[in-house]
Amino acid sequence: MSISEIACTYATLILHDDGISVTPEKINTLVKAAKVDVESYWPALFAKLVEKRNVEDLIANVGSGGGGAPVSAAAPASGGASAAAAAPVVEEKKEEPKEESDDDMGFSLFD
Repeated sequence: MSISEIACTYATLILHDDGISVTPEKINTLVKAAKVDVESYWPALFAKLVEKRNVEDLIANVGSGGGGAPVSAAAPASGGASAAAAAPVVEEKKEEPKEESDDDMGFSLFD
């Protein structure tokens, strides 16, 4: 992101947080008060974005864009999906047989 984009982003967030309508003029006012030079098209782009999209939705989706589709579990082959989903999976515990030590055999490798 460029400095111009970041400045307009912060100006837009400030205006939205204060409940003030977001317009290119108001974004320019905030950016100039912060002594940041921005290209003239950025404030208008941000104002149009806020006009078409809800700022709170944009904030809630920060960091989620551009990725692949979410991974989902495979569906069961039978029709009883709701009963299978509601039943908890019981994990069986198998006891491993204890290994016998060489001391119990009465001889060793180096005798």
